[in-house]
Amino acid sequence: MSMQESGENYLETILILQNRNGIVRSVDIARELSVSKPSVCRAIGILKNSGLLTMERNGELRLTEAGKACADAIYERHLLITEFLHETVGVDKGTAEEDACRIEHIISDETFKKIKEFLAKHSKKQ
Repeated sequence: MSMQESGENYLETILILQNRNGIVRSVDIARELSVSKPSVCRAIGILKNSGLLTMERNGELRLTEAGKACADAIYERHLLITEFLHETVGVDKGTAEEDACRIEHIISDETFKKIKEFLAKHSKKQ
């Protein structure tokens, strides 16, 4: 499934907030991403229409099974690219986080798979 970078950022943020707080509301996303509430509302509408998100009557946002799978994949890319940049290449942790945030949306599946294989092979040797 192809998704715009902003949609991926929203899914990843919802997953992170869900893991951190349990409950996620629009205002939490706006605060976390430093975006306006109308921007969040637009994104939520798109994600709901795509079947990736539901909203409860109390305003709580929940990832659907498909949304969670997508968010998990995005977050895995983020974590592994951060690890690769920091541990393997030696990039400062903060810079690695920021760069991973951008790279995770444009990296090819092939390159990501190779980074994942590289990290798996080299972390077992330690």
